[in-house]
Amino acid sequence: MRSDEIKRGVLRAPHRSLLRALGVSDTEMERPFVGIANSFNEVVPGHMHLRGIVEAVKAGVRQAGGTPFEFGVMGICDGLAMNHRGMLYSLPSRELIADTVESMAEAHAFDALVLVPSCDKVVPGMLMAAVRLNLPAVVVTGGPMLAGRADDGSAIDLNTAFEAVGQHMAGKIDDDELKAIECAVCPTCGSCSGLFTANSMGCLTEVLGLGLPGTGTIPAPFSERLRLAKRAGETVMRVLADDLRPRDIVTEVAIGNALVADASLGCSTNTVLHLAAIATEAGLDFHLERINEIAAATPHVCALAPSGIHHMEDLYRAGGVQALCRQLIEAGLMDGSARTVSGLTLGEAVAGARVVDPAVIHPLDEPYHNSGGLAVLFGNLAPQGSVVKESAVDHSMLRHRGPAQVFESESEAVAAIAADEIHRGSVVVIRNVGPQGAPGMPEMLTPTSALAGRGLDREVALITDGRFSGASHGAAIGHVAPEARAGGNIGFVEDGDHISIDIPARTLTLDVDVEVLERRRAAKQAAPPRELTGYLARYVKLVSGAEKGAVLR
Repeated sequence: MRSDEIKRGVLRAPHRSLLRALGVSDTEMERPFVGIANSFNEVVPGHMHLRGIVEAVKAGVRQAGGTPFEFGVMGICDGLAMNHRGMLYSLPSRELIADTVESMAEAHAFDALVLVPSCDKVVPGMLMAAVRLNLPAVVVTGGPMLAGRADDGSAIDLNTAFEAVGQHMAGKIDDDELKAIECAVCPTCGSCSGLFTANSMGCLTEVLGLGLPGTGTIPAPFSERLRLAKRAGETVMRVLADDLRPRDIVTEVAIGNALVADASLGCSTNTVLHLAAIATEAGLDFHLERINEIAAATPHVCALAPSGIHHMEDLYRAGGVQALCRQLIEAGLMDGSARTVSGLTLGEAVAGARVVDPAVIHPLDEPYHNSGGLAVLFGNLAPQGSVVKESAVDHSMLRHRGPAQVFESESEAVAAIAADEIHRGSVVVIRNVGPQGAPGMPEMLTPTSALAGRGLDREVALITDGRFSGASHGAAIGHVAPEARAGGNIGFVEDGDHISIDIPARTLTLDVDVEVLERRRAAKQAAPPRELTGYLARYVKLVSGAEKGAVLR
C-alpha cells in the first residue's frame, strides 16, 4: 500500500506514534488509508451540510475495509463574492483547491481519495486534483439546492434575486417586494438550484465517470444523497482494489461525452474553462473548435434555469443525467464504452434509466434547439475565441449589430445601467476583467441581471474578456481572447464602434478597419503597473488565457 510509507517498519515508529495520537488502532493501521477532502464551511449554503455527507462517506469506507481521514479544503461562495473585490478570488481559488488536495494526499501518502465538493470552483478544483494525482478516487458532490417559491407558487432561484435588483433600479418593484424575493429564493442547503456552474459541473462529474449515478441531481436535503455518499465510500475501496485510476477514466472519449452532455443540457459557459483545465491535467488536448463541432450534432433537450422554467429537482425527478445519457448513447451521440468508477461502462451504468417526464428531458427529435447549448464565436474581436450560452439567448438577439458602449470595469458598467445610460440596441463592452486583467476573470452576473431586470436583455448585448455566472442569460458573450490586458482587440474598441454578433455563424466582428485598429494599438499607452500583493500577485504572473482554461503555467 502507498500508505506503508508512513506506517510500516522500524523507521516509521515516530509516524505511527502520531497516528496513534489520532486514535488509530492497530486494526485500522493495517487497512488502506483513504483521504476524504471536505469543503465544508459555515459561509456557503452549498457547503453547510457537508459534515453529514462526509460522515456517510466515512461509514462507507469503514464498511468496505478502509480507514478514512478527513481534511478540509477551502470553498468560496460566488454569490457572496459577486460584484466586489471578493470575485477576484473566485476562479483563482480553483487552483488553490487543486493544490491543497495534492499537498494533503502526497504529504500523508493516502492510498485513495473521496472528494466531497460543492459550488462553482470547488468541483472542478477537486476534479483537477484527482486527475493530477491519479490516485484511485471517487467524487460525491453536496448536491443541488431546492428551488424557492414565489407567492404565486412559481419556482424561483438566486438569479431571481439578482434580476430583482435591476427591477428595483427601474422602479418596477418596491422594497417590500425585493425583500420577499430575497427571503424566498434560497430555501435549503445545496448549490443554487438552477443549472448554474456548480450543478453543471456536478452533472458533468457523473458523465466523466468520476461520480456515481445521481451525483449531479439528487437534491442536497434528500436522504438519498447520504446513501449515495455511503456508496461512494464503499466504491472507492473497490476502485482501489481494481487499481482503477482517474486517467483511466478521464480520456478523450470521456471529455467528448462531457461536451455532448454539456450541449444537450445547456450548461454554464464556465464549463469551458473547467473542462479545458481538467483535460490539461489529464495530458489531453482541448480545442474550442470541438465545442462547436459537438454542438452542431447535439440537440439541446433540457431547458433548466436560467434558460427555462425547470430546476435541478425537476431534472432529478425526470430521470436525471442517467436518463439523458441513455438517450444520447442510444442515438449514437455519446460513447457508452467509457469507463466509470461504478465498475460499469457508462452505457451499462445508465441502461436501466428512463425519462419519466418528457416535458423536462425532451425527446431528441423534439429539442428546444437543434444545436447544443454553448457556442464559441471567432472573429477579429476574438481571434482565439469567445463563449456564449446560445440556449439562454432570445431568438431576436442571435444576430445583432450595434454601437459599442465601452467600460473599463464591471462597476462602471453597473453604475451606467443603474443611471439608465445604456442605449437600446447597443453592445456593452466590459474589458480589463480577464484572467490577467482583473485579475481573476470575475463573473459579470450583476450587469447581466441588471440589464434583464430593466428589460434590456432582448435589446442589448454584453461582451467581455471576463466570464459569466451560470445564472446569466441573454446575449452575454464572455471569455474574449486575447483579453485586453494581453493586447487583444477588445482593448481597442471605442464608444460608437459597431460590433456585429452572429451566433448561428459563430462570428464576433468589430466593424473597424485593420489600419484604424493598428493606429489605435500604436497610440495605446502601456497599462500602469498594479500594486498587487499576496496570492493574486503570483496568480497574474502565471495564469494562461481563457482559451486555455485559465490554468497556471
